[in-house]
Amino acid sequence: MHNAVYNSRIPNMSKPPRLSRAACLLVVTLSLFSQRMARADDWSTGQQQLAAKIVAVTGPGAVAIDIENRSSLSKNDVDAIRRGLLADLSFSGVRLVAAEQAAATVKVFLSDDLRSYVWIAEIHQGEGQSSVVLVTVNRPEVPAAPREAPALAIRKTLLWQSADRILDVAIMSGSSHMVVLYPHQVILYKMQDGRWQAEQSMTINHARPWPRDLRGRLVVRKDHLFDAYLPGVFCQSTAAVPLGLSCRESDDPWPIGTEQFPMGAFYAPSRNFFTGALSPGIGTQRTAPAFYSAAALPRQNYTLWLLASADGSIHLLDGMTDQTAPKLGWGSDIAAVHSGCGAGWQILATSNVNDSGDSVRAFELADREPLAVGQPVEFTGGVIALWAAFDGNTVVAVTHNVETDRYETFQLNISCSQ
Repeated sequence: MHNAVYNSRIPNMSKPPRLSRAACLLVVTLSLFSQRMARADDWSTGQQQLAAKIVAVTGPGAVAIDIENRSSLSKNDVDAIRRGLLADLSFSGVRLVAAEQAAATVKVFLSDDLRSYVWIAEIHQGEGQSSVVLVTVNRPEVPAAPREAPALAIRKTLLWQSADRILDVAIMSGSSHMVVLYPHQVILYKMQDGRWQAEQSMTINHARPWPRDLRGRLVVRKDHLFDAYLPGVFCQSTAAVPLGLSCRESDDPWPIGTEQFPMGAFYAPSRNFFTGALSPGIGTQRTAPAFYSAAALPRQNYTLWLLASADGSIHLLDGMTDQTAPKLGWGSDIAAVHSGCGAGWQILATSNVNDSGDSVRAFELADREPLAVGQPVEFTGGVIALWAAFDGNTVVAVTHNVETDRYETFQLNISCSQ
C-alpha cells in the first residue's frame, strides 16, 4: 500500500476570493437555519407517530397532556417537540384542556439511550384504566464534540484491618467513633491517642446459618446510632453509649441509596444479591433485574439509577425506561459519590478482575455514556464491598488482602486535581 502524501502548493496559484463580512454572516446564518430545519424534520416523524398512538387510545376529545424531559435533549429541543406534538394532536381532533376538564390525561416522558430517543406516553382514562405507548427516534447524525475528562484523584484512607471478615464500616458524626460490622458481632471503636480502640462489642443474634458469601450493610441514623442489615436479619442500636443492640428476623428491604436519594431493595437471604424488587421504586419502575449494587446520579429533572446486575451488565433506570449499557469492564460493585468536582457526582466502579488485585476508578456519565476521569486506585486483593456513606460524600471499600489474608477497609473520596 502506498503511503499517503500531501501535495505541495502550486506556485503562483491564484488565491480564492475573500468573502465580505456580510457574506460570511449570511453563510453562517443559512447554515444555522438549515441545521434547525434538519432538527425539526428529525422530530416531526416521532411527533406524528406518538400523536397517532395517543389518539388511537384516547380518540378525539378533551385531553390534558404534560411533558417531562428525562433525556439529554436541550430546552430548545424539548420546547420544539412540545409544540410539534401538541399541534399534531390538535390536527387529529384532540382538544387540549386542563386536567379537571379532561376525559383522558397523558403524561409524556422524553427519555433516551446511547442509540436513540425513547418517547413514552402514559395514558389514563376513567378509573383504573391506563395504557402506555412509545416511539423511538433516531439520534441526529451530529458529530459529538470532544469532551475532555476532568483531572480527578481518588484518595484512599485505611480505616481498619482485621483477620476476621469485615462486612461494612461506618464513621460516626465528628469522627470520634467508628462502627465495624462483622458476621457475628458489631464493635464500636473510639479514637484515642490517634488510634481506634475497641470500646464495646455487641453480639448479632441469628437463628439461621449465614450464606457462604455473606454481605452486610451499616447505616448511620439520627435518632439512634446505627442500623445493621444482614441476610434475613435486621439489627438496631440504641442512641447512647453504652449501646444496646436488638436483632430480629426480617425480610425488610435494605437501603441501597443515600440520605438524598433514599431507595430500598429486597435482598435474597440465601444468595449474595438483591432480587430486583425495589421500594418505593424508581418513578414507575418497581422491579429491575437481580443486581449486586446500585448508584444514583442526579439529573436536572430526574434521578438516574445504575444497577450492576447479576449477569454482569449495567442497567440504567430513569423511572420509565430500563436500558443496558454496553460492556464496560466494570465489576459487581459500584457506588456514587458527591465530590463537587467535574460534573459534581461520579460513579466509583471496581474492575472486572480476579482476586489477586483489584482497582476502583471514577467515571462521569454525560449523555449516559461513561467517561473515565482520573487514574484508578489500586488494591492488594479483591474489593468485596463498596458502600456509599449515607451522606453521599464518601465511599467505604472492603478488601481481602491476598498477601496477608486479612480484611482491610478504606474510606474513598475524590479530590479536584489542580
